[in-house]
Amino acid sequence: MVWHEWGHESLGQGASTLVLLHGGSGSWTHWIRNVAPLVADGFHVLAVDLPGFGDSASPEKGADVDTLIEPLHAAWQMLRASERVSFIGFSFGGMTAALWLAAYPQDAKNLILVGSPGLGIKSPHRVPLKGWRHLPTEDLQTQAHRHNLLGLMLHDESKLDELAMTVHRLNVARDRMPRRRLSGTPIVANALPHIACPVHVIYGEWDALYHGCMSEVEKLVKNVTPHLASWQLVSGSGHWVQFEAPEAFQLALKKTL
Repeated sequence: MVWHEWGHESLGQGASTLVLLHGGSGSWTHWIRNVAPLVADGFHVLAVDLPGFGDSASPEKGADVDTLIEPLHAAWQMLRASERVSFIGFSFGGMTAALWLAAYPQDAKNLILVGSPGLGIKSPHRVPLKGWRHLPTEDLQTQAHRHNLLGLMLHDESKLDELAMTVHRLNVARDRMPRRRLSGTPIVANALPHIACPVHVIYGEWDALYHGCMSEVEKLVKNVTPHLASWQLVSGSGHWVQFEAPEAFQLALKKTL
């Protein structure tokens, strides 16, 4: 399992540790626009490539979020360098963080869910994503990637820049867990009542996962999360909110730390 670290020197000044967990078909680069500002604010940052993604090996068994909790907890026993720890999980990483802390509440003091699925709510407006591995040319693959980025990840087409395309293309090529299905179940909603630490929730206003039903999502989260500390929507942004609106996301995140 590969972990990426920044700001280790700040631990000597009593810095908090932020553990960043990326989304599905991703890697630590889902946070590429956020690491430097967090380090500049004095945080110790650890970003993991979850098993089956990025540079990390595939899990020994299983092919969904529930198989990741034990290896992550085991790795954390070796890596933890501070008692002041927040888990920040984006999308699939939010599912992972929620299940992790429901099982091992001692591993962090604070949970921030960003664009998390797993609530058992499905938007009627979801755009079907396109397969790309079978396409014979790079141009056709790029067209499919563009469709998928705008259909799921980004709301504002102008934010689909070369960096977004490069990050996405490199990440999806290394996804070894393509048959994930638990995100469509209420697995996170079922875990939230068992999380003992403060829980903060951030979504992009136009998150494609819940387009047209964000009020239903808010009601559910508030009903099932006994330690909900904050609920925030980032105006004008989509699912990949920390990339699409990094400054606004940083302001929202600061309120949770």
